[in-house]
Amino acid sequence: MSIMLELYHVIHKEVYEWFGISFDEFGRTSTPQQTEICQDIFQKLLDNNWLTENTIQQLYCSACERFLADRFVEGTCPTNGCNYDSARGDQCEKCGKLLNPTELKDPRCKVLHLNYFLIAGMAMLTIFWNIGLEDFILSSLQACRNTPYIRDTDHFFLELPLLKDKLEEYINTMSVAGSWSQNAIQATNAWLKEGLKSRCITRDLKWGVPVPHEKYKDKVFYVWFDVPIGYVSITACHTPDWEKWWKNPENVELYQFMGKDNVPFHTVMFPSMLLGTGENWTLMKTISVTEYLNYESGKFSKSKGIGVFGNDAKETKIPIEVWRYYLLTNRPEVSDSLFTWYDLQAKLNSELLNNLGNFINRVLSFVAKPAGQGYASLIPDAPGAESHALTSALADKVSKHVEQYIEALEKLYSELFNTPQYSISAVSSVLRFSSYTP
Repeated sequence: MSIMLELYHVIHKEVYEWFGISFDEFGRTSTPQQTEICQDIFQKLLDNNWLTENTIQQLYCSACERFLADRFVEGTCPTNGCNYDSARGDQCEKCGKLLNPTELKDPRCKVLHLNYFLIAGMAMLTIFWNIGLEDFILSSLQACRNTPYIRDTDHFFLELPLLKDKLEEYINTMSVAGSWSQNAIQATNAWLKEGLKSRCITRDLKWGVPVPHEKYKDKVFYVWFDVPIGYVSITACHTPDWEKWWKNPENVELYQFMGKDNVPFHTVMFPSMLLGTGENWTLMKTISVTEYLNYESGKFSKSKGIGVFGNDAKETKIPIEVWRYYLLTNRPEVSDSLFTWYDLQAKLNSELLNNLGNFINRVLSFVAKPAGQGYASLIPDAPGAESHALTSALADKVSKHVEQYIEALEKLYSELFNTPQYSISAVSSVLRFSSYTP
């Protein structure tokens, strides 16, 4: 597991750097800070009586000699009318239903094992045939595929029903104050309407933050208890003054961005954990949620190799500005959207090049022309420009577009603030090169 962690940490870091994304701290959850903060939150929840112990049934793989985490199981979705045969142990990506692994029909173990007989040969291929490190590791992995069976096991549960009043007060306040996106509100309300249930927060695994309890010393915390705490611990890795950010709601506002399938874990699970400690945590104020970005005729799937991902985009040699523009304009804010290579090319040619790019090129080319034909690369003063009808009208239109842009940006609506900038280039182009000759 540590090999995979190091591998993908490097891959992600390289992709973000290529994409021009910078971080104050690009971290991970396999740190002493994560262990300390995660265990401290657990202990406070335990001391405050928000945790209970229960015996549950869990899938166990005899071939791997281990209980299986949600993501290490796949099978057929039990939801009526769905019957998707590759549903994960925690959620069906086809119908979106949250699941328990024991609900799956025909479950299969997905634990990957390193094939050590291949490693030596693959290592030589990475050297002499320039096969990438990721390909090397993945080629050395084989899935178990054994049929697991159900066994009893004891675990800790977070009693969400007991935290209901505190949670609903938070949701009712912040969803308004933070102008939560409608899909975030709908996903949250769906959990509340269904009725809050006790959630298991421990797992029978070897990798993760260990549970600081004698009876459960061989267990670790469930990923959706552990991972959100990573926001805090990564800040703690960056500065010893992390509490000035995370325990200072009077002066700090927390914004979060995510896909719709992660919403309940951030609007229900994580806030409940922090509220249960009784401490003055900085809780999320604003959440911006996207629907699904689909690929060509289906869904993105890393496990099935369907779609284009960060490392793939890098290998295309297409400039990052093109990717940045296309993904922003195609962001699925209110409904699912579709990535197609044809659409990427069309938007590049018609919008970036023909509209904005052409406008910028014509203006700069004109300004760079010699005096008499242009402005010799110096933009001159324009006394009385405000009295010129077309110039004044342009200024009014541009001002309105800028206002729309700022308002949309503050509300996190990328779809709205993409249109005005191209309206500006279109309006300006008409004025500069059609309606008015200097």
